[in-house]
Amino acid sequence: MQASDRLLVRCVGGITFDDTGRLLLIQRGHDPGRGLWSIPGGRVERGETDHAAVVRELWEETGLDVVPGELAGMVVRGRYEIYDYLCEVRGGRLRPGDDAADARWVDAAVFARLDLTEGLADTLRAWGRLPSR
Repeated sequence: MQASDRLLVRCVGGITFDDTGRLLLIQRGHDPGRGLWSIPGGRVERGETDHAAVVRELWEETGLDVVPGELAGMVVRGRYEIYDYLCEVRGGRLRPGDDAADARWVDAAVFARLDLTEGLADTLRAWGRLPSR
């Protein structure tokens, strides 16, 4: 194994709620996790800040322009080190894009029925960031 094979890939995600407490989720269009639901996000590109990556990834995957705020938390999933930030929407129109097969606002009842990426529900619960209605 080469040293580069052991390095974690830095990623970001945007935890975003609408005015009614619904959570923004995307259905992954590609692996890892094709077909599963997750918060939008992806890899941080070389020379990019976390906040710039969150803005870019959410625009690419959801069509929404967001303002990233505080760090909600960090998780490691396989070789991915994911930093999730709380975000506010400042514009755009919700539509799936880039590697997202679908994008939608979900309430607590829908969230509970979706096929989610591994650990997402437990992580958001631990951070107090589940949909509120």
